[in-house]
Amino acid sequence: MLPHQLQTVGGRCIARARHSHPLHMNGNFLGFPWWSGYHPSASYFPLSSCSPQGPPRPAFPGSHPPPWLLAPPPWLPAPASWLHLSPLNMEAKGDEPYRKRKKSAEEDEHGRTPWTKRPPYPPAGELRVPPIHGPPEAFIPAAPQTEAKAEVKRRWEDLGHHDQESCAKEAFDFTVMSYNILSQDLLEDNASLYAHCRRPYLFWNYRLPNILRELQEMNADILCLQEVQEDHYEEQMKPRLEALGYACEYKSRTGSKPDGCAICFKSDKFNLKLAKPVEYFRRHIALLDRDNVGLVLMLQPKTGGGDVPTVCVANTHLLYNPRRGDIKLTQLAILLAEMTEVAHVQDARLCPIVLCGDFNSVPGSPLHRFIKKGTLDYEGMTIGKVSGQEPPFRGQRLLSIPIWPRSLGINQKCVYESPALPERTLKEEDKEKTEESDRRAESSLQHPFRLSSVYSHYFPDTGMPEITTCHSRSAITVDYIFYSAANDDVFRRPGSDAPCNGLQLLGRLALLTAKDLWSVNGLPNERNSSDHLSLLAKFRLPL
Repeated sequence: MLPHQLQTVGGRCIARARHSHPLHMNGNFLGFPWWSGYHPSASYFPLSSCSPQGPPRPAFPGSHPPPWLLAPPPWLPAPASWLHLSPLNMEAKGDEPYRKRKKSAEEDEHGRTPWTKRPPYPPAGELRVPPIHGPPEAFIPAAPQTEAKAEVKRRWEDLGHHDQESCAKEAFDFTVMSYNILSQDLLEDNASLYAHCRRPYLFWNYRLPNILRELQEMNADILCLQEVQEDHYEEQMKPRLEALGYACEYKSRTGSKPDGCAICFKSDKFNLKLAKPVEYFRRHIALLDRDNVGLVLMLQPKTGGGDVPTVCVANTHLLYNPRRGDIKLTQLAILLAEMTEVAHVQDARLCPIVLCGDFNSVPGSPLHRFIKKGTLDYEGMTIGKVSGQEPPFRGQRLLSIPIWPRSLGINQKCVYESPALPERTLKEEDKEKTEESDRRAESSLQHPFRLSSVYSHYFPDTGMPEITTCHSRSAITVDYIFYSAANDDVFRRPGSDAPCNGLQLLGRLALLTAKDLWSVNGLPNERNSSDHLSLLAKFRLPL
C-alpha cells in the first residue's frame, strides 16, 4: 500500500494522461527534444516557460513515453529547417553580455516598470505551420485577429536645402540607412530583454520578412547594417538584396558570435573603389581581446562625369560593455585610423565621410563628443564614464595614459605611426619639458575628421530625447549617422573648415520618444522586428 501522498500524485498523473492528446500540445510535449516550441494548435507560451528560471515542465506519466512521442509526426516539418530557436539561455556568453543593464528612470523603488508586465497572449490556433521551402513571405505566422496592428508613424523631415546655393551647380543626391537588425542568436541569448514581447514576434521566420520589407520600403542607396547573422545573410538577406539591385560587402565578427556588419549599395548609383574590413581583435594586446569589427568602403557616384568625388562610408558596432570605455575608445581609434588611410584625396584634403553604426554610447557622452569635435581630453576620466550608458560607479579605475599601448601602432591623433626615429641626445631640462609635453599630448585624443550628426537627439518642441533602441530594461540612443558637413550645411559644426565637397543634409526620417514606442509595446513588436529603429538620411554631394 502506497502512502496517501503518493496515491494522490499518481491519481493526478493518470487523470492528466487520460485527458491529454498529442494535438493538444499540453506541457508534456515540451519535454521532448524535437519539440521547439511552435505548433499550429499551440497556445502562446511566455518566454519564461522555456527558460531555466521558469517553472518545471511536467514529466510524461509512466516510465517510458509511447513510440509516437519519440519522433515528430510525418506531417510536421523538421523544426531546424524553418525555425531557428536556441534554448533561450538567459545568460550571455563571454565578456560582452549584450544585456542592457541601464535601468529606466521610470522604475519604482522595486525596479519594476509598467511595461515589463507581459501582455495577454492570444488564444491557440492563430498560427499556421510554415512550409519547408518557399519565399520568406510564406514563413510569416498569421497575425492575431483579436486586435488591430499597432503602429507609430514616423514622419520625413525635409530640412529645406533644395533651394540653397551650393558649392557647385551640379550635385549628386543619395540616401543612407543605418540599422541594427538584431541578430537572432543574440536575441535568444538575452531573452530576458524581450520579456515584454509576444513570443511569436521573436521567431526569425516572423522577423525576417518584416526586416526585408522595411529595407525595401526605405529603398536607401546605401545600407549600413549591424548584427547581421552570417548564415542569415548568406542564405536569405544577400540574395534578396541583390535581387533589389544592391551589391553587398560583409565582415563577420572574429569570435564565436556569428554576426557582423554589412554595407550594401545600389550598383546602378555607385562604383566600389575599395572595400576594407576592420578587425579590432589583437592577439598580443590584452586590451583588444574583443571580437567587434567594422567595415570601410570607398564609393564613387556614377554620374557620367570625369572627376567625381569619392565618398568614404564606414560602418561599425562597438563593444557594448558600459564599464569598458577604454576598449570602446581604442576600437574607435582603429576605425578612424583605417578611414584616414583611405580618405585622403589628391589635394591633401579628406573626401566626404559617412560614419554609421551602433556605438553603444549616448548623446553628450565623451565618446560621442570625441566623434563630433575631433578632440577628447581624458586625463582623470573613469572608464565607465566614456559611453554614458550607466552612471559612473565609485571605485572605477581611471583611463590609463596613453589608453592603448604603443605596440598598436596608432598615435593619439588616431593615425598609423611611421617607424620611430632614433632619439636625439637631450639635456636633462629639455628631457623634462619634453616628457611633460608628451604627457599632455598623450592624455588628449584627436582625429582629422570634422563630423556632424544627422539627428539632434532631442525634440525641439518638447525637449524629450530621441530614442533609437528600446527593450525591457532601457530606451536610449546609441545609433548614429555622422557625416562631414559642407560649409553651407545647417548642421555644420561651428569652427570647422569643411571642404566645398562636403555633404549637405537634405532630410531625415524622424525618430520617436520612449512614450511613442511603449504605446506599441516597445521593440520588437508586430511591425518592427528589431530592438533598434532604423536611421535614414538624404545627402547632397556637390560635384
